[in-house]
Amino acid sequence: MLGPTAHSDRFTRDALPPAAQWPEFNLAGFDYPEYLNAGVELTDAMVARGFGDNTALIGNGRQRTYKELADWTNRLAHALVADLGVKPGNRVLIRSANNPAMVACWLAATKAGAVVVNTMPMLRASELKKYVDKAEIQFALCDTRLMEEMESCAAQCPGLQRVVGFDGTSNHEAELDRLALEKPVKFDAVQTGRDDVALLGFTSGSTGEPKATMHFHRDLLIIADGYAREVLNVQPEDIFVGSPPLAFTFGLGGLAIFPLRFGATATLLEQATPPNMIEIIEKYRATVCFTAPTAYRVMLSAMEEGADLSSLRAAVSAGETLPKPVYDDWMRKTGKPMLDGIGATEMLHIFISNRFDDHRPACTGKPVGGYEAKVVDDNGATVPDGTVGRLAVRGPTGCRYLNDDRQAGYVVDGWNITGDSFIRDADGYFHFAARNDDMIVSAGYNIAGPEVEAALLSHPAVSECAVIGAPDADRGHIVQAHVVLNAGFEASDAMTRDLQTHVKATIAPYKYPRSIIFAEALPKTQTGKIQRFRLR
Repeated sequence: MLGPTAHSDRFTRDALPPAAQWPEFNLAGFDYPEYLNAGVELTDAMVARGFGDNTALIGNGRQRTYKELADWTNRLAHALVADLGVKPGNRVLIRSANNPAMVACWLAATKAGAVVVNTMPMLRASELKKYVDKAEIQFALCDTRLMEEMESCAAQCPGLQRVVGFDGTSNHEAELDRLALEKPVKFDAVQTGRDDVALLGFTSGSTGEPKATMHFHRDLLIIADGYAREVLNVQPEDIFVGSPPLAFTFGLGGLAIFPLRFGATATLLEQATPPNMIEIIEKYRATVCFTAPTAYRVMLSAMEEGADLSSLRAAVSAGETLPKPVYDDWMRKTGKPMLDGIGATEMLHIFISNRFDDHRPACTGKPVGGYEAKVVDDNGATVPDGTVGRLAVRGPTGCRYLNDDRQAGYVVDGWNITGDSFIRDADGYFHFAARNDDMIVSAGYNIAGPEVEAALLSHPAVSECAVIGAPDADRGHIVQAHVVLNAGFEASDAMTRDLQTHVKATIAPYKYPRSIIFAEALPKTQTGKIQRFRLR
């Protein structure tokens, strides 16, 4: 049963799935008061616990303590409420790269009782519009360097009341910064309920139509008090670094929630390339790294050239399958395990993982405390150990889609069916087999094939196309497009580059097809359905 709410705007509470479609939750050991504000718990409460002088955030040439972060977010929260008119339950979109200002805006909006939608800087106006429409977003906070697409989106979205710029470079010269400058450093945060929605995490799904996953204030703390405490054993001395965008729940957990929950430090990189991460690890002696296997490959090569990554005590890998050679090389060169795990936007973060004292190659590990997992067939029956089947999981977090019929397909008999195929061995360890749908996982990014196809089909040269994931040694998989051209157009290297440029300009650039194969025709069924399995 849901607890009390502080939301005067009840949109998200009213948009929760029917109770009969909720997963079963195991909240034993995760006891929080009825009223809980995650933004307060990660800032002001940490200052009250004696962490005020600890460094909370490093980024864009500055270090900020927990006291500075609490004051900053309180000023911003005042501006959101007094100057913008944000009310509890309103949806606030944040558009930025990974930097301290993005974290501050997220925390401030959370303190104000808003429901936050963090988005990646690479998204185009058409993609942002889908988010705004789906969540009926009323406010947008945008790094001034990324305003063009945001303003283009706003012009198409009459329900978006206000777009306000903030300075992601730490100069504090943008509109939101100026509004916050003279505000008090004390803010009476909204006493949100622990079951109030705090965050909407968007995931495109295999169709390219976005789904919004709904996460409560308690959920944001559960992933820290569960996985981060049990598996990572986070300490105040830890310094976190990583590549996943804060717009991904994997990144928000690993690069904001986890360190801030335990008085540790987060180093934030706008351009989190492997060389940049290596530099940060060496400079600040970072101890915990979150990234994909492709980045660890580069880091391994850098170690051969003299890079010193010995400060790392935890290398967390997720987002794609961890190849055994990467695991073996890391163990050989560092003497420390690489902690492979699996999470989902619907579950908020990692729910199956290896441990420091229990790890093995080509293995995802065992369920995190509070979670159960099993492998089932299409009818929901548990399959014998050693048999490939569908992964089903339940625990203290779980899927709640916002106003979406796909809820009934993700939650079956109280279990979350993640869309992954797994094998459970006789010792209870889980091993990834494949994705169940047409989602392409490339270097940690989830890319929906149909969305790339739609972008290609908007080019005048393309008659029809099919997009698949092609195996790649460095990225796990790459987007590969099989394209049939219209009459009057010829296959060439120039045409390949033109199509790739077109996709980059239409949707987020990381989704572009790195491989394009021109064909006279595509394999189809008698009814005209493209047979992508034959292309694979």
